[in-house]
Amino acid sequence: MKKLLAILLAVAMLFSFAACGGEKEEATPGADENKVLSIDEVTLTEPAKITKVAKEDLKVGFIFLHDQNSTYDKNFIDAADAACKALGIKEDQVIMKTGIPEGEECYTTAKELVNAGCQVIFADSFGHEPYMVKAAKEFPNVQFCHATGVRGKTEGLGNYHTAFAEIYKGRYLAGIAAGMKLNEMIKKGDFKAEEAKMGYVGAFPYAEVISGYTSFYLGAKSVCPTVTMEVQYTQSWFDIEKENTAAKALIANGAKLISQHADSSGAPSACEAAGVPNVAYNVDTSNIGPNTAIISSKISWVPYMTMMIKAMLEGTSIPSDYCATLEEGAVQLTELTKNAAEGTKEAIDTAKDKLAKGEIKVFDTKTFTVEGKELTTYLADVVDMGDFVPDTEAIVDGRFIESEKRSAPYFNVIIDGITVPAE
Repeated sequence: MKKLLAILLAVAMLFSFAACGGEKEEATPGADENKVLSIDEVTLTEPAKITKVAKEDLKVGFIFLHDQNSTYDKNFIDAADAACKALGIKEDQVIMKTGIPEGEECYTTAKELVNAGCQVIFADSFGHEPYMVKAAKEFPNVQFCHATGVRGKTEGLGNYHTAFAEIYKGRYLAGIAAGMKLNEMIKKGDFKAEEAKMGYVGAFPYAEVISGYTSFYLGAKSVCPTVTMEVQYTQSWFDIEKENTAAKALIANGAKLISQHADSSGAPSACEAAGVPNVAYNVDTSNIGPNTAIISSKISWVPYMTMMIKAMLEGTSIPSDYCATLEEGAVQLTELTKNAAEGTKEAIDTAKDKLAKGEIKVFDTKTFTVEGKELTTYLADVVDMGDFVPDTEAIVDGRFIESEKRSAPYFNVIIDGITVPAE
């Protein structure tokens, strides 16, 4: 979920931790008008029924934050190409706009796409949301779809839709590959078990990034119990130099393996130069790190984009907020490379099967602690009202229910075993 202001998120976390392990505050008498509503207490948006569009008349618009040099955007661009091709949408029916900042330029671009005849428009970055909402209000007969957004369920616009995927499960499985590699290196005598430290290059301290690196860590910990992890933030989604520098710093601090939630080749390149194993995100990086790349996790946007386009062709509707699943192929892993530890495929396959059966819960509160204690209650900011105030209980039946109340991640807890930069 891109890009909540870090300082506001920090305030939200302070409110959330105040709720951990204690009694919930009673509402102040006479202050109902100030009550913070949970997702279960708000009126959820009903998606509008779409007027069917003949295939030859359909035009689809795409708004991308960067271009194909960004692994994040390349993943979306490739998915758009694949979905349109599979459905027989011709190239002249698709308009792709790249390098669109998270500002008024997004609204201007959306308006240009409407004027060009697009009946459905998709944007790929969190900061595009307010401008997509603005365009949706202005053009009620055009469908606006937004990856990583948070307001689809609650905005009250039948033609505005948000989507994400349960990528935390993919991160968990990729973490198993990392833990298996650490075990292999420990067995070889490269370092001691208590020195099994990973490094993580994160873009921003936002829930999307925190959820991702925590699930990755928990996957590694499930097979390598002594593992710890240090996180460094670049404060950018795409900066080759900063990501490279952060990876080098983590390696200098003792990290034996690096992963990342950032969009360039910077971290994988640093790992290859240093001979340090790397687990990547969004694309296969084996060409960048032939001797160090192990695996990557990614969201495949093909299923969602296919559903979005088919809804236009069939005259049905697009869900207001949709969380794509591991089972439908929206959460994927690239092929394991020759650098993976022996037995990794079997370990991942076993865990994947258990995830599907519900036998593994990624954020099972029995598998981690916060300041030495089990997390028994936590208010997450699920209903986006622009105030970043925690509103919804996220601990249910002994697990944090990530992406169940809203597709975009809202797990933003710093658990024991993971160190982050001081604020």
